[in-house]
Amino acid sequence: MKEVEILFEVSDSFDVAQEKLSKFEFHGSKKTLDIYYADPLRKELQPTSINTLNSVFRLREKDGICFLAYKVNHYEGDEWTYSDEHEVSVSDLRTMENIIEHLGFKTLVEIDNVKHTYVTDRFEIVLEEVKSLGIFLEVERLVVDDTEDIEVSKKEIRSFVNSLGIHMGRELNIGKPELMLQKLLKK
Repeated sequence: MKEVEILFEVSDSFDVAQEKLSKFEFHGSKKTLDIYYADPLRKELQPTSINTLNSVFRLREKDGICFLAYKVNHYEGDEWTYSDEHEVSVSDLRTMENIIEHLGFKTLVEIDNVKHTYVTDRFEIVLEEVKSLGIFLEVERLVVDDTEDIEVSKKEIRSFVNSLGIHMGRELNIGKPELMLQKLLKK
C-alpha cells in the first residue's frame, strides 16, 4: 500500500490546533511508542550519511496493541515522496523486542508520543505531541492506489492543510525518527 502523507511542524499551541480540528470526526487519542531499529549487517536499515532512512524496521505499541512494520521509503533526489508500508500485529511487545535483539538489530531511536486522530472522507489528520520534539500535524491521503500521481496527492494534502487555519512551521520531508536521530546526534 502506498502511504502518502505530509508532516508539518505546528507553530500554534496544541489547544489552538486541537480547537481548529474539532470540526472533523474525532477517532480518539492514543499513547504510542515507536521503536526504530538499525541492522549493522544491512545497509538499507542504517541511516544514510545525511541521517535519512531508506528503509525502516519499526515496533509499535499503541494503547496496548503491538505492530511490526517494514517501510521502504521512496525519494526524488533528497526529498521523501512516499513509502511502501507492510505492517502486521504482534501479540507481545517485550517478546518481540527480545526476538529483534537476538536477531542482532540495535535500537536506533524511540519516539514516545500521543496521537490525536481526526478523519474526513479523504484524509486522516493526526495532531501529535511528541516527547522531546514538539507538536506536529501529519496528514495522510486515504486510499492511494498504485496508479495515482504522488505529487497530485501531495498537492491535495497541502491545499487541505492550508484550509485548516492552523499556523504551521515548515513542511518536513523527513519523519520523526530522522528528526529524533538528528537531535540525538547534536548532543
